[in-house]
Amino acid sequence: MKFEKALVHGRLIKRYKRFLADVELDSGEIVVAHCTNSGSMKSCLENGAEVYLTPNDDPKRKTRFTWEMIKINGDWVGINTGIPNKLAFEAVENKLIPELSSYTYVKREVKFGDSRFDVYAQNASEKCFIEVKNVTMKEGDFALFPDAVTTRGQKHLKTLMTVKQQGLRAVMLYVVQRSDVSKFGPATEIDPNYATLLKIAREACVEILPYQATVTPYEITLTKKLPFVL
Repeated sequence: MKFEKALVHGRLIKRYKRFLADVELDSGEIVVAHCTNSGSMKSCLENGAEVYLTPNDDPKRKTRFTWEMIKINGDWVGINTGIPNKLAFEAVENKLIPELSSYTYVKREVKFGDSRFDVYAQNASEKCFIEVKNVTMKEGDFALFPDAVTTRGQKHLKTLMTVKQQGLRAVMLYVVQRSDVSKFGPATEIDPNYATLLKIAREACVEILPYQATVTPYEITLTKKLPFVL
């Protein structure tokens, strides 16, 4: 996924009220950027770190910029939670994920019951619902999800199990937007209920696909599947 606009470089002053961040641009101007990430952003927040923002000229927007990434320990970490959905859709549509390469029809944001899944795909013999999550938290060599308690995420796992029970394919796709990890797992200490549900979902044959993305100021690409420990 290539960025449509040239990103603007700056340094993080602070993140606050969850959805806002003060950033000092290279010009010295201090701006307020929208932070799409509602989680704690544990292990990817560092005041003074380099960041990149997407400029926005929509007069209806309260902020002129959207925060895309931050440099932590020399590597870019993608913190925009909207990016993984776009990445996943493009990857399935273009057959870039081997496990999901057999589909002839792909659509975003499809309802199932009282839930809405990020990607739906089908071919002549199979229908597949795919939920996508953004992963930014790091602990040792592990990328962990979630970084805050997520009742919504728990609901998605339960609904994926219902999808599977109805004879359809159910996939939980984790997009790890950082390159300094080599494994994936649930953040049991942060949300033990989610971790337990993820294990139950796997036992119910919901497929778990953690894919690592390479993040740069020009594009973000899915690169490889990570091993996982549940």
